[in-house]
Amino acid sequence: MEFEDFLQQFNADNIFKQKVFKKFSSALQEDSLEPYQVELIKLQNYLDKQNKKMIVLVEGRDASGKGGAIRRITRYMNEKHYRIVALGKPSDVQRTQWYFQRYVEQFPHGGEIVLFDRSWYNRAMVEPIFGFCTKEEYETFIKSVPIFEVDLINHGFFFVKIYFSVTKDMQNFRFQERETNPLKQWKLSEIDLQMQERWDDFTLMKYEMLKRTHTRKTPWTVIRSDDKFKARLNAIKTILNHVPYEDKNMDLDFTVDPLIVHDGRREIEIMEMDLAKQGKFVG
Repeated sequence: MEFEDFLQQFNADNIFKQKVFKKFSSALQEDSLEPYQVELIKLQNYLDKQNKKMIVLVEGRDASGKGGAIRRITRYMNEKHYRIVALGKPSDVQRTQWYFQRYVEQFPHGGEIVLFDRSWYNRAMVEPIFGFCTKEEYETFIKSVPIFEVDLINHGFFFVKIYFSVTKDMQNFRFQERETNPLKQWKLSEIDLQMQERWDDFTLMKYEMLKRTHTRKTPWTVIRSDDKFKARLNAIKTILNHVPYEDKNMDLDFTVDPLIVHDGRREIEIMEMDLAKQGKFVG
């Protein structure tokens, strides 16, 4: 075998080994989620037994890992007691209704958990950036949403708001992967293609959203999501820590990773420092 042939074979073998190692590592990570997924079933049982209702909002930029996290959260859940809600564009009739109405129609009944894969917070970021709402509609929403959410708490809902925060480089990498992978091309939309160009716009709108809708009663939990596994694990822990369910496995570590998870207030502080460095923030 000539040297060039040997080198080609060597590289091929290494690529194969890397793929095998990656799949093996991924399988180990998935297995390590299972004890926490068992706890999610206990949480479901508690909600059912106590006739309680829970809403989880999962927000973030495109390609931030929202869908994958939701699939891990619900993987072993009892299908009778949870729903994933991902609403499309409002109909002509819905556009004439109270903005929150079509979301309220999807709210859980007693003993059920509903996970919103994007929610009413479309009006806080996507809609104003792409001109899908007026400035007046945005202002009305951003002023009223804290009152709306506090009312949910007062009416006995368990309510969790999670924002998956991905870096610009990682978002670009995931978009490129979607373009080249036929199994993922369906995920790529026309709006996705503009996300990198509008990155700064989304950053400023994210800042405004957190600043105006993070409250003591309805806080945001921001999760760094470049590492999908860590983001999923910490999202599950965030949900588990929100409900005083029974028979909690105290041998597990329910502490969220402070390098991965920030509350909304801390994220606002970090963003203000970053924006000030860029000359885009005057406080």
